[in-house]
Amino acid sequence: MTLQMYSWLMWALQPLLRRKLQRRGRDEAGYLQAIDERFGYYTQAATEGGYVWVHAVSLGETRAAAVLLQTLRAAQPDLRILLTHGTATGRAQGVSLLQPGDVQVWQPWDTPAAVQRFLTHFKPRMGIILETELWPNWVAQCHKAQVPLVLVNARMSDKSMCQAQRLSWLSRPAYQGLSAVLAQTDADAERLRTLGAPVVGVLGNVKFDAKPEPLQLAQALVWKQKIKRPVLLFTSSREGEEAMWLDTLQALKDAPLDQHDHINAVHWLVVPRHPQRFAEVAALMADRGWRVSRRSTWVDGPDLDKQDDVNTLWLGDSLGEMALYYGLSDAALLGGSFAPLGGQNLIESTACGCPVVMGPHTFNFAEAAQLAEEAGAALRVADMAQAVTTALQMVRFGPDENAHVQACMEFSQAHRGAAQRTVQALLPYLETN
Repeated sequence: MTLQMYSWLMWALQPLLRRKLQRRGRDEAGYLQAIDERFGYYTQAATEGGYVWVHAVSLGETRAAAVLLQTLRAAQPDLRILLTHGTATGRAQGVSLLQPGDVQVWQPWDTPAAVQRFLTHFKPRMGIILETELWPNWVAQCHKAQVPLVLVNARMSDKSMCQAQRLSWLSRPAYQGLSAVLAQTDADAERLRTLGAPVVGVLGNVKFDAKPEPLQLAQALVWKQKIKRPVLLFTSSREGEEAMWLDTLQALKDAPLDQHDHINAVHWLVVPRHPQRFAEVAALMADRGWRVSRRSTWVDGPDLDKQDDVNTLWLGDSLGEMALYYGLSDAALLGGSFAPLGGQNLIESTACGCPVVMGPHTFNFAEAAQLAEEAGAALRVADMAQAVTTALQMVRFGPDENAHVQACMEFSQAHRGAAQRTVQALLPYLETN
């Protein structure tokens, strides 16, 4: 199959994409916003160009983009940003990154016509893609329009590399066609080079340069002083993992008295990775016999008038408040690592001084997980049952807990600086386009 055949297939799939967006829009209204933008049709007036196109597909990439844009604007204050996303959570978070003169739209669907309309309308002088998102027609059409396209903070797991190699007829020209790739780690760089990518630097992870929201940490500290028991967080939980967690809690709850007292000695807080699952997770907990206290109903903290209720679980059903949740918690179980999903980013948790307990599946963030484990900021366990008991032990023994918190702060500090290095590598493209 050639790029032409792939492009025809992507064109044929457009009606299915529209139906998918309508379905997702029933749970997340953001997906119903400006659907035609995905196909290269815009309500904004045609521009004179000069934008720096920054693509952050989802929430995690948008948080990385926030760090990168802050450093970019410090180096070149007059930049105008064209910010694109693929998910509703990414787009919602991205609004806070916009300044006068910037534009935010959906990413173009990967057909030659849609990408051509996107490039013709906005006339970007270069494109910056965060982390993993790469589409063959983006590369081909940017090359045709002489728009440099750089993949930054790039990561590539073994699993993703194997998938790309199976489609090498499509993936290799796309990676080869990039102007440059700036990788997070040596291992990422090696895998990307295997796919033909022009890796020009290994600069670290810009997410280490993100600073937790100070107002949220301050709010967490105020609430924490009123809470009688330690708080354990299940962060960025994924589908299927909440059932594992609830099974473990029930088993401990029904165990002999010493373990029973142990499980009742903490508050549990869960924050699902995807907001469209908030109601689903609340219903799952309720069906298992737990009372549910949702963040969206809190006024002055998490049900402070019901501190002694050991049958209540807290649900973090809000967006953009992870620093609040981490600041409130004494340790966190890492979602996505207990089912074979590759894990989630643990950097924000450690930056807030919240040590992490992670399961066996962290292949999407392999080096960060390994470094955190070596630094004592994270502990590796075999399964959910061991994760829960380990977290309980961490908050039961004060000196060990304090050592893990200190390790978190030292780990975060040791790996900063990638944002500045990335901007320095991008400046030649900005200055010549």
